[in-house]
Amino acid sequence: MEEFLPGDDAASKVQLKNHSVTPALIKSLAGFENAKMYSIIGSDDQLPQSPDFKFGGSVDGAGWLKSPDGKGFVYITNHEDNFAVSRISFDETLKPVKGEYILNSDGGQWRLCSATLATPQEHGFGPVFLTCGESGPESRTHALNPFAPANSASVTREKPALGRWSAENAVPLAKDAYSGKTVIIIGDDDSSVGGGQIALYISNQGDLDNGHLYVLKRRSESQREMDMTTGATHSVEFVKIENHEALTGAEINARVDSLKAIKFGRVEDIDYRKGGGANSREIYFNVTGQNNSGANADYSRSKYGRVYRLVLDPSNPLKGSLTLVLNGDDRNGKAKLFQNPDNIVVTNHYAYIKEDPNGYGDETHDSYIYQYNLITGDLKPALELDHRRNADDAAKYNVGGTSEFGDWEYGAMVDISELTGIPGTFSVNIQPHTWRGEAYKNPDGGSLRPDEDQASQMIIIKGLPR
Repeated sequence: MEEFLPGDDAASKVQLKNHSVTPALIKSLAGFENAKMYSIIGSDDQLPQSPDFKFGGSVDGAGWLKSPDGKGFVYITNHEDNFAVSRISFDETLKPVKGEYILNSDGGQWRLCSATLATPQEHGFGPVFLTCGESGPESRTHALNPFAPANSASVTREKPALGRWSAENAVPLAKDAYSGKTVIIIGDDDSSVGGGQIALYISNQGDLDNGHLYVLKRRSESQREMDMTTGATHSVEFVKIENHEALTGAEINARVDSLKAIKFGRVEDIDYRKGGGANSREIYFNVTGQNNSGANADYSRSKYGRVYRLVLDPSNPLKGSLTLVLNGDDRNGKAKLFQNPDNIVVTNHYAYIKEDPNGYGDETHDSYIYQYNLITGDLKPALELDHRRNADDAAKYNVGGTSEFGDWEYGAMVDISELTGIPGTFSVNIQPHTWRGEAYKNPDGGSLRPDEDQASQMIIIKGLPR
């Protein structure tokens, strides 16, 4: 199957069809049968202009651009466990033709999870790929030129002004959120004593070197996440971390209590509502949750995961309101199926929420993508990862035996409707952790992850409402 839009510009020539030798490792659920899945690129594919390129494992954060010459497209993606970033070039029909690494593990240094590709059109600066390190509290955020020479290699592009966190994503708000300012929301995926935080960086537009850094607190100064119940709205503010560029991650964590920051159970991905205006200040973020043992033995933080809505004041980004909209800890509630939400993408009317395996041993399904209606509040499982346990090629994707529920997870989901000219079109990264092999080792050529042997896949889904 393919979709074709006639016309002269690059977007109008896009044809959605399978390009990979690997089947799409995902399936639709009841009510979403009209969604069409296309397998675009995976680790077994050979691209015509770069036959030696290997699409690495654990693809996560990603972003898309039109090619500089306007005749195709460019896709930038993290390979989380390879500590690397690759760039795939597509022709005007959206066929992958070339792959290369713009950051290898020596430069990546840390696990690179979610990411945001900032553009002048949307954010007022860039293009720049903001990708966060998530290997503990001393990790930093990179700012990469998406058109940098291939394997300009082990040279890091750290931004000390964004602080040190075990960060999942650093998301700049749309340029119309606060005129002349860049506001970046950072999610701290920390499960230690200090918990995970929501941080905010603010500067003059496009300045990633001279801004100020803040952390989220409730006006009541309660730091317990579990004190916040479904539907209740809390007055919040961001408080400044003084002298933050000179602080280690451990020193930032040590200030959590004195600043009365909220201790979330691992803040994961973040996105803002589309549509411009006030929507640009309406932010949704996932807390993935952590087991109620160790630092969470008192069950003061989420275990099964939550989704929050943060609405910032129209004249002051340091003030706002926080509402828990989906609560996986209520096992009889709307989000009772949650097994730890991770990535999120927000459109004008919907949030699509992707979940991880939780590792608790109580999973009931393979990882879902949920559709959350921002207007009605309805939550529906829309898609599920397909481990191919009973297929003829099951052994290939389940190395070492049949994988259990929830072994696989998702990376980024990106709305590419406007880029392609085809409404309701999204790219989705898939991390099939049990798809492994010698052929997938060290695709970026760096020295830090020579034995990392996972494979992965990027697909496109057509037919999801925005």
